Amino acid sequence: MRSISKMMAGTTILAVLLSACGGENSMNNSPEASASASPTEEVAQVTPSASPEISESGQQPVQPENLAGALLSSNFSGIYERFSPEFKQQISEDEVKEMGSAFIQGVTAFEPSTMMRLNGAEHRIWTSDDGDKGIIAVFDEAGVIHGLNITELTTYPETDKALTRTAMTLPFQGDWFVFWGGNNVLNNYHYEYESQRYAYDFVQEVNGLSYEGDPLRNESYHAFGKNVTAPADGTVTEVINDIPDNTPVGVMNEKEPPGNLVVIDHGGEYSFLAHLKQGSVTVKKGDSVKTGDIIGKLGNSGNSSEPHLHYQVSDGADLFGSRSLHIRWKDNLNPLKGQTVTGKAAANR
Repeated sequence: MRSISKMMAGTTILAVLLSACGGENSMNNSPEASASASPTEEVAQVTPSASPEISESGQQPVQPENLAGALLSSNFSGIYERFSPEFKQQISEDEVKEMGSAFIQGVTAFEPSTMMRLNGAEHRIWTSDDGDKGIIAVFDEAGVIHGLNITELTTYPETDKALTRTAMTLPFQGDWFVFWGGNNVLNNYHYEYESQRYAYDFVQEVNGLSYEGDPLRNESYHAFGKNVTAPADGTVTEVINDIPDNTPVGVMNEKEPPGNLVVIDHGGEYSFLAHLKQGSVTVKKGDSVKTGDIIGKLGNSGNSSEPHLHYQVSDGADLFGSRSLHIRWKDNLNPLKGQTVTGKAAANR
């Protein structure tokens, strides 16, 4: 779940993100950095550092929007000087040069993809002109780099195109922020794992912050306690409701990765709604639910370092033993990292 990356190893993502829901067999395998910037040591609420005006090599400092260009021009020293002191402890400048030099071979350009701001951190993503390599970096408000990952991009075109038979609605009401969502590992760390490939992590934000007040209290988070709803008609096949929410925020329960959970069978396609608030689930196994029915409230249970909703659809009732399915959303919705999406109340409910 944690992700202070050995910068360019391509197996972990970022230094300053939250954690939520895991790897292939358990939710505590990096490259997770899930849901949203966490308020504790993985928090994207980073402390700005002083920015160098001129690098030791005499070059202008690397600005966030120019990082990909600096990498492509082999300005590894300029990039490294922008690393936070903590990040420099994870990797040396020589390692950056070695891995960066190998990575840019055969690349003529990097195109900017996603740019997202939350909790004082700026997340930028670039992809290569051929679409086979990508960069994701996290900066603080002073442009200091707190996390950087460069990676080969693997795609799964067959399953990318195979959408669920059931058209799903968003499993909440109101505005929610997509922290992880998309069809590559840069926009969606889940994509690497077959069992979670098309999962989403949603938080709520107000004025660029996912919380207000004490970041160690669950109640400070805008998403905490909000209603979670059934995304489609179906039958409840599993309920977990007795796992305490993690306190203080930032402490995670790796023994119970999904935390409090509701699983709904839509006729061979199973919705998993995870990290619910302890004691809040309002349905039981065997219940029939309709689209928009409240099934519980959002919490911070399980292997989660901030209140957020993990949602996915799978081809079986076993979260880790089934394959994640690419969700067909109603109204041609296509939630992507960094977007705000709005869930509507069900008609006549």
